[in-house]
Amino acid sequence: MIRLLSLTLLLFWNASSFAQLYVTSDGEISFHSHTFLEDINAENKKVTAILDPVKKNIAFSMLMKGFQFKRKLMQEHFNENYVESDKFPSSTFNGSFTGELNKDKEGAYPVSVKGSMTIHGVTKMVQAPGTFTVKNGSITGVASFKLNPADYNIDIPFIVRNKIEKENTIEVNIDFKPKK
Repeated sequence: MIRLLSLTLLLFWNASSFAQLYVTSDGEISFHSHTFLEDINAENKKVTAILDPVKKNIAFSMLMKGFQFKRKLMQEHFNENYVESDKFPSSTFNGSFTGELNKDKEGAYPVSVKGSMTIHGVTKMVQAPGTFTVKNGSITGVASFKLNPADYNIDIPFIVRNKIEKENTIEVNIDFKPKK
């Protein structure tokens, strides 16, 4: 399944631009929900991503079952009742960024990332500020933004609705390496 996700990402770019690509298969995406009743945190450290710093394109894909929770019951409810991981196994982002990024000069570059996010079979446009940091030949991308589960047809049962924020904080931290 991971190889299928990787192949899907590579299809976003044509073969002539591969020399300029940066990739990873171990990016990190986490989400946080804080209410007065409960804190919910989950991390997915198996995010496949690709970056073309010249064309300013970025894409990532992850398996929803890759999210790890501190409590096993939360993880079961997330996969079975909310995101329905068996029916909708992956989430993807395909977009671009604005701002300058010089892959040959170390430093931090503020950018704005915009594109289509698909979760739970629903695709929505999202936009978030972020930063690319060039260091030692790698490019690290970080961003933080809010997502509302209802926007992706994720139904939160009434009985636990007060335990989950309406908008969850999504943290993206992806360390890209040059594609060889």
